Order: sequence, then C-alpha cells, then structure tokens
Amino acid sequence: MNIEWAKELVDWGVMGALLLMGFVALWAYIERLLFFRRIDLERYRHREALETDLTENIALISSVGSNAPYVGLLGTVIGIIVTFYLLGQTEQMDAGSIMTSLSLALKATALGLMVAIPAMLFYNHVVRRIEVLLNRWEILQKDAAEEV
Repeated sequence: MNIEWAKELVDWGVMGALLLMGFVALWAYIERLLFFRRIDLERYRHREALETDLTENIALISSVGSNAPYVGLLGTVIGIIVTFYLLGQTEQMDAGSIMTSLSLALKATALGLMVAIPAMLFYNHVVRRIEVLLNRWEILQKDAAEEV
C-alpha cells in the first residue's frame, strides 16, 4: 500500500489550508481597519445599520482563529498515523527516523497555532474597535437630540 498520498496531504493540503486561512484572517483584519478609518458615523440614523456595517467580515477572523488549531491537529494526527504505518511496515527502523517523522507531523499543529493566535488577537482588536465606534455613534445621537 502506498501511503505517500497521506504525507502529501499533510504537507500540501493541511499546510496549504492553514496558510490560506492565515491570509484570509489577515485580509479581513486589514479590510476592517481600513473601513473603520474611513467610516462616517454621522451618516447612520439607525444603530442596526451601523452595527451591520461594522461587523462585516469579523466572522471570518473568528472562524479562522477557532478552527486553525483543529486543522493543524488533523495534520498532526495524519502524520502520526503515517509514521506508525511506516513503522509497522518496516522491519527495522531507527529511533532517529521515527523522531524525525513525528517532529514533522507536529509542524502542522505548530502552524495551526501560529495562525490561530494572531487571528484571535485580530478578532479581539476588531471587536473592541466596534464597541468604541458604537459608543461614539451613541454620543453623537445624544448630542444631536440635545441640540433639538
């Protein structure tokens, strides 16, 4: 049985998925920051419309942050299965090659965490910015009501 496809799945499939997830989270974060910079709070008459515009794309950031560790773990599990399979198929395997295979399997978990941690920091920063902008909008509304 050829198990090379499983190695390729970890190296190209899982790693590629994690890199794509990291790119998506970074893109959504930058897009939100640029949107927040140019938003005109005074043009919004309803809080719901403002909230809808402010929260666009933050689900992407949150989804990446919460799912990247699982994708990395999947890659690690597949890598460990491949290592054990090859160990069972080989009559003699030295400890060095076993440790190398296992350490390469763990790279998927490491990359998953390297994607998830910044994504969650991005998400928390964006959520805080949304709270601040909503508070500023409410202050503008109260000021406008007092002027009338």
